[in-house]
Amino acid sequence: HLAYLLGQAFIKADKTWYKGGYLKVFKFIKEAKKEFQISKEIFKEFKQINSSILQGLIDNKQLFLKEFSRIKNVLKIHQDYKAILDNIFHNFNYFIQNFDLIEEWLLSDDFNEKYKKENHPYPSLLDPKKLNDENEEINYRNIPAELAWEMNLPLPDNYEFVWLCSALSGHGAMTMYLELCDINICKYIHYDPYIIYSNILMQLLNNPLKYNIIAYTDYTHVYVSREDLARFLNLLDKNKPVLYLVRDPISRLKTGLNHINFKIDKLDWFYLNTPIDRVLDRDTYYFGSPVPTCDHIKTYWIYAESFFRLNFLTQFFKTEKITYLDMASIKPEYAYCTFSELNTLYYFRKKLSQKDIDNGMAYDELGVLFPMTLIANLKDLDKNNIDETFEILITTKQLFKLHKIKNYIEINFILFENKIAFENLIFCISKEKISSFKNNINMVCCVKSYIKEFISKLEIKISIKKEHLINEEKILYFLKNNKSVIKNIEKNIKKELTHIKQHRPDIVASWKYYNEFEKMCEELDEKIEK
Repeated sequence: HLAYLLGQAFIKADKTWYKGGYLKVFKFIKEAKKEFQISKEIFKEFKQINSSILQGLIDNKQLFLKEFSRIKNVLKIHQDYKAILDNIFHNFNYFIQNFDLIEEWLLSDDFNEKYKKENHPYPSLLDPKKLNDENEEINYRNIPAELAWEMNLPLPDNYEFVWLCSALSGHGAMTMYLELCDINICKYIHYDPYIIYSNILMQLLNNPLKYNIIAYTDYTHVYVSREDLARFLNLLDKNKPVLYLVRDPISRLKTGLNHINFKIDKLDWFYLNTPIDRVLDRDTYYFGSPVPTCDHIKTYWIYAESFFRLNFLTQFFKTEKITYLDMASIKPEYAYCTFSELNTLYYFRKKLSQKDIDNGMAYDELGVLFPMTLIANLKDLDKNNIDETFEILITTKQLFKLHKIKNYIEINFILFENKIAFENLIFCISKEKISSFKNNINMVCCVKSYIKEFISKLEIKISIKKEHLINEEKILYFLKNNKSVIKNIEKNIKKELTHIKQHRPDIVASWKYYNEFEKMCEELDEKIEK
């Protein structure tokens, strides 16, 4: 307000009376009027002014007044680009304090081409090229992650490609394959896109020389809204290659219905005197169901909006940069050939060998139950025994590689004379303890006895689980008899398959169960028309 500014002018004159302040009062009034006109002009032109911007003006008044004509010029040039104005006003303090640098960027051809020309919804307030240069005064390493997010700074460019995946499409196996190629997968699972962004930012900055990729898996149980996810994906470089792992939607649905949840009271650590039935009682199905059921399609899966967002995820990248990879192509019998082809596209630092693929990489039903650890101490059986403890890790070959467990060694050769029912199941002990374990005959004998019963009861458990597994045929039969459900699913899937149908119709054609589903929908439509 002019009255406020004039009041400040008189106060200034009064406080400096001994320096001739009263003689300068007309000068102070003139400055106040000028400042008022500038403020009035800003308020008139730009509707985004709020209390935080006013505080920014107050905190940096002299700098603002000094550079007003240049600031006004930047704002006028971009007055038709609301997204950058929002960014400027949201970070007004930083904008004024670093104006020279930001002005150069916002008036550059690069900014115009990368952001303004295409009306990018999340334009960066700083030049990404300079941010990636550690020799620059302001770069990624000296900007707090929260401020980087607020200013829409894209993630550092030291990653080779983006790996996208929808849940239940084989991302576990794919992760192992990529890591065997010496690839550092930068990812973080969270509901909050800022948390995802900040963690990946740190991973990229902490691994500047590694072969980095950014991974995002669209989990149904960790839901990120489309609006929030759009912001995160817009901060990735759309010119980077994209690898999208996909799978027949009906097969994904099958895996989802058969997927277990761990019980809250599951035992990850147990002892030689722990009842084995209690140890194996560690899992349940969705909603606490004792067995998987197709009814959950009605109560959950058709409402799990993130279950199928393929078309949505691809819109943030250039079509010519997207490579679709079907889950079937990473099965053990095809993985070597598939990764040889991927290597010609992405130039991995290390090639995936056939030995890696053959050595227990195939998925089996055990992976969802393990790992767990047996704390073996004979005192648990008899207090008169020697007190020596061995931690025996029970896991699968897959998980052993996935978690990169380097200080443990497999002891199946000590515990079993013949092959066991589960070839992928391994028992491990720390390398420093293996000699002591082998020489403790009583311990080995007791562990063997316990493990023998453990495997016997595990066989029964797995056998029962297999009897109740839902397959694709059961799902299609269920959908055929639930017309409202099938229409809901059809609507979402049709929309989200648009992009892949246009650019990789061969993959969609290979989806046996989805094509049966589509045919079923067509038949239903024909009946309704009649």
